[in-house]
Amino acid sequence: MTPSFLDPQHLIAVFGLAGILAIVFAESGLLIGFFLPGDSLLFTTGLLVAAGTYLHLPLWVVCAAIAAAAIAGDQAGYLFGRRVGPALFRRPDARLFRQQHLQRAQEFFTRHGGRSIVLARFVPIVRTFAPIVAGAAAMPYRTFLVYNIIGGVLWGCGVTTAGYLLGQLPFVAAHIEVILVGIVALSLLPVAVELLRARRRAVADQ
Repeated sequence: MTPSFLDPQHLIAVFGLAGILAIVFAESGLLIGFFLPGDSLLFTTGLLVAAGTYLHLPLWVVCAAIAAAAIAGDQAGYLFGRRVGPALFRRPDARLFRQQHLQRAQEFFTRHGGRSIVLARFVPIVRTFAPIVAGAAAMPYRTFLVYNIIGGVLWGCGVTTAGYLLGQLPFVAAHIEVILVGIVALSLLPVAVELLRARRRAVADQ
């Protein structure tokens, strides 16, 4: 059975737009947000806006609010990384924190430079840690802000609009329940992969 906090439709039904924005903010730059369903949540949001289910707002209002929450989340992550700095890389693993996630984001940042802030938006887990790494690496604030705005708008509006456009197709509208179940399954994949990797590492360390 899917945990309710990983089911985009359940989250939207219960918390509405406010819940969507809170999750987007947390997943965009808070250490505890890496496991939240970002992409699937936005895609489902677009589908439900098209269907007029739970969300009865114009698409542009929803997209603008999501983009703003995404940008604000990355800002929080950047400031946190800037303040904590190198000490973050010495922090021991905890239930909701793994050094491997931080290192993966650092490698992504090193490989792509400033563009990583935009590209990371479309990569689960890396999306959460990239702004923190940018802050810890003392990336110039103005440079970060520009990339952050571009990435937040492209991701927040792009994924949501994709769901909205597909939601208007007759086939999708007729089978929306099945499609939502599929989205939930896809949203669980990153979590399942991380759990599998953690289990393999635990066995290898024994």
